[in-house]
Order: sequence, then C-alpha cells, then structure tokens
Amino acid sequence: MATEEVNKPPSLPPYPELIMKAVEALNDQNGSNKSAIASYIESTYGELPAGHTALLTHHLHRMKESGELVFLKNNYMKPDPTAPPKRGRGRPPKPKAHVPPGTVVSPPRPRGRPPKDPNAPPSAKVSSGSGRPRGRPKKIARSVLPLPSAEAAPAGSGRPRGRPPKVKPQLTEVSVES
Repeated sequence: MATEEVNKPPSLPPYPELIMKAVEALNDQNGSNKSAIASYIESTYGELPAGHTALLTHHLHRMKESGELVFLKNNYMKPDPTAPPKRGRGRPPKPKAHVPPGTVVSPPRPRGRPPKDPNAPPSAKVSSGSGRPRGRPKKIARSVLPLPSAEAAPAGSGRPRGRPPKVKPQLTEVSVES
C-alpha cells in the first residue's frame, strides 16, 4: 500500500480554481490562451491526471459560458467589473410598461378563436347579406330527352361537334396495257 501512495499524484484543487490562479498569475492584459494556462498549471503542480487536456478544455468552456471568464481573440481573461453584462442571443424582450400601484391589471386575451357558447341558440344558415347560398351551385337535373346523334349538328351552329374525320384520298383505277 505504501508504494501506491507514492505513485499517486498529489490531490489537486478543483479545475476552476486552478484556471483562475493561472489567469491571475500570468496577468497578461490581452488574456491567456489555453496552452499558456496548461503549461502554468503543469509547471506549478507537476504531475497531472491522464485526461488533463480534456478536463481543462471542458472547465474553460464551462467557465466561459457561466461568465467567470471572458473569451476574446482566442484568449481567456477575467471579466471587467465595469463592463456591461453580456447580452444573450436573440431579440431582447420588450420593456415592461410601468403600472401605478393599485391598478387592477386584466389578464391578457387568450390566443386563437374564442370557443362557441353552448347556451346560444342555433343561428340560421344565411350568408352575409347577398341572398345567395355559399359554395358551388347544385347541378340542375335535365329532363330525359333522346340524345342527338353524333352526325346531327347542334341547333346553334352550322357544324358538328368534335374533330372532323380524316379525308381519305380517292383511289383511281390504273389500267395496265401490254
């Protein structure tokens, strides 16, 4: 057991703490890049765990997202306390109108079409004033009459319906004399 304790790396502080110490110690006005932070941690603490680069990348990303570090031009730095807070993505929300105290605010109208009143009497199906029913008109039933033949011309015009038949050339007899 004594040999295992010798090979075991000394316990490290949490990664966010290591990163903040490295950024403060490097104290570069443009910030410190990931390799500079990694080399500082390695020189200060000696042996590091096997997945050190992956852990460092993960914690740098988390600290950047939470606002503990600012990432600018591939460098990490501590946020400026006088700088305005970073705005999120997307359109900012509209400012709320200030309502004087004591005013009763009604809830906003629900979206969509209002539900029908179940107690309302059924309304007559009349269109909006034109007197004509809605939709396509019904077909008028024809009286049963014999259909005109295809050759007979309709009464309105002097020609039959449809494409005329193809004209066949007249065949002439050719006599062969010998």
